Amino acid sequence: MIEKLCMVIIFVGAAVGVGIYCRRTTGSVDGFVLGGRNVGPWMSAFAFGTSYFSAVIFVGYAGQFGWKYGIAATWIGIGNAILGSLLAWWVLGPRTREVTHRLGASTMPEFFGARYRSKGLRIAAAAIIFVFLIPYTASVYNGLSRLFGMAFGLPYEVCVIGMAVITCIYVVLGGYMATVMNDFIQGIVMLAGIVAVIVAVLANNGGFTEAITSLSLIPAEGSEMAGPFVSFFGPNLPDLIGVVILTSLGTWGLPQMVQKFYAIKSGPAIKQGAIISTVFAMVVAGGSYFLGGFGRLYGGQVEMTAAGAPVYDSIIPTMLSTLPDLLIGIVIVLVLSASMSTLSSLVLTSSSTLTLDLIKDNVVKDMSEQRQLGCMRVLLVAFIAVSAALALVQYTSSITFIAQLMSISWGALAGAFLGPFFWGLYSRRVSRAGVWASFVVGVGLTTGNMIAGLAGTPLIASPINCGALAMVLSLIVVPAVSLVTKRVPFEVDPVHGEGAIDREYACELELDADEETCVGAHPRS
Repeated sequence: MIEKLCMVIIFVGAAVGVGIYCRRTTGSVDGFVLGGRNVGPWMSAFAFGTSYFSAVIFVGYAGQFGWKYGIAATWIGIGNAILGSLLAWWVLGPRTREVTHRLGASTMPEFFGARYRSKGLRIAAAAIIFVFLIPYTASVYNGLSRLFGMAFGLPYEVCVIGMAVITCIYVVLGGYMATVMNDFIQGIVMLAGIVAVIVAVLANNGGFTEAITSLSLIPAEGSEMAGPFVSFFGPNLPDLIGVVILTSLGTWGLPQMVQKFYAIKSGPAIKQGAIISTVFAMVVAGGSYFLGGFGRLYGGQVEMTAAGAPVYDSIIPTMLSTLPDLLIGIVIVLVLSASMSTLSSLVLTSSSTLTLDLIKDNVVKDMSEQRQLGCMRVLLVAFIAVSAALALVQYTSSITFIAQLMSISWGALAGAFLGPFFWGLYSRRVSRAGVWASFVVGVGLTTGNMIAGLAGTPLIASPINCGALAMVLSLIVVPAVSLVTKRVPFEVDPVHGEGAIDREYACELELDADEETCVGAHPRS
């Protein structure tokens, strides 16, 4: 107990110390929200990875999908590394850094407002973020309850309030730089912790070969496949693909993930960050899902519902309960790291979005920079308090709506934003109608499916597959609708670089373009 307490105390002290150290970077809105857009590749990569993988992944998803798909669940981690990290950095990173810097955008709604010249889109995007990030934030606490109960015998309420207070202190004090510096420290803990836990769990089951052999003897419900949980693609390939798409492609449209590209240094930092982030994801995500794949070896110890189904959140804690105290302490710090890094990223995104995109110029006119900073700090505290309260309400009552809303948050957010953000960076032929259509499809499909599910008749049985479909549709709907509606001019030409002008639009809108340039560009010429 003393060893575990000491590890947690050291971790907490380091987090608060970093917040105090980073106070000097928070004198401006740009510094508080984006660290002055001068964050190096290592910190940016670790911030991306630690925001990506929280206790929801390690405790919830790894246990649930490892139970369902066995070792094949490792493909989810590989997809997260390749599609969710490497390709996201390569495709979105450089262009996001360049365009948001020129447009002066600090948040995703601000990008939509400037790129598509629409105050309505900016406000709508901010509202979507507010609605769907709060329940996701509340869910981050849930992975801690069983682990802290196992290790310390502490009630869930103490764990939630403690994590909320610590995160609140260092984010309010140090802003984005405190978040990314703590993410770097927490990321190192996560890397070391996941490797140590995998080795220990396999050793407890007689080593890798013995564990695989034991797992191969377990049948899958409703499947005639021999050794389904050690097969290459598992017992249910279509659903596995849906999980890969949701958890990987989702990072391309989530505001708290994309914002990491706003803040990174220009030049080679993005290429370096892509490699670092991919390796991090391969170890942490791949390792978590690989570990979860052995969950059925503990089938006799896992907590079950009255209907005989496993309580998925209990699978990983059950596996870890057999470890030595020192390793349990490492796991506690690992999960605390994953939770606090994600929580800090979510509340910083929420507070900055609400301040800059809803309150500034709409509720409060001529809002000074110091008032903006003060408002963001107040909202940070409010968001953390509300998310903690929601987590406590969900835990202590029979209300399940919060958990259900959280389960669709990734699908709703990325389903609404992925297409408008991606095509907005690379295409000059996007219309406002196309963006609005994506917002409606992303939010409408996922929430509609949830409401239909509450009535017992879901449109798509799996909310995960529904979220994955919403993301794919977003990429299709935006260009399809834009083909038949008036596009928005993009003065930052994605081909010719800074200072270039879309000449066709200069003619269309009668901007600074001579007659020779306009010949053949538009019917009016």
